[in-house]
Amino acid sequence: MKEILPGVFHWKTFHEGIQAYVHSYYLNTTDPPVLIDPRVPGQGIEWFAVHGAPAHIYLTNRHHYRHSDRIAARYGAQVWCHADGLHEFSYGEKVRSFRHGRMLPGGVLALRVGALCPEETAFHLPLHGGILSIGDAIVRAHGRLGFVPDAYMGDDPEAVKRGLRTIFLKHLREREFDHLLFAHGAPWIGDARAGLEKFLAHGASAARPPAPRAAKTGRK
Repeated sequence: MKEILPGVFHWKTFHEGIQAYVHSYYLNTTDPPVLIDPRVPGQGIEWFAVHGAPAHIYLTNRHHYRHSDRIAARYGAQVWCHADGLHEFSYGEKVRSFRHGRMLPGGVLALRVGALCPEETAFHLPLHGGILSIGDAIVRAHGRLGFVPDAYMGDDPEAVKRGLRTIFLKHLREREFDHLLFAHGAPWIGDARAGLEKFLAHGASAARPPAPRAAKTGRK
């Protein structure tokens, strides 16, 4: 667990279901504290009790439910996913829907990404010069930004990439941010806006891929 900005914490854990490390975030500078794409950290679930019980859990897409059930059961946190991803939760999970463009509790703005899947969402937080949290749309490996491999992009990978570039260029025009949080890859703290702009403008080969998305039984 590392505090990457005041009140913004990052950690990575090994996801057995997909055989890869994934990244999660906790913020207690928001009111109330929130989590993004969480798994239980190595410090254990009680770590949050010391730093401020999370009230809300935000998923960048339906595949990132991860340990949300455990955390929600312990703290009574509300789990949120875009409405287009709710079909994934058919086993009694208590997940509330949102629409893109909605301001969520804690001052978290849900931004449309789509392209990869209808519910793909980026979260914008007006903290520390602005933070943008990204799910599967853009990954970071060995310090480089990239897209997931073509095999995970459906029948027309180039169209998906064009769609992702278009929507993130729009967010660059409309939102202020200086930091990027990734579900797959280490966060980029400071000057991240310029890095994203360069990547989108010039393109890049896909970064080292994360493992394939987990099946329903592997998310947890």
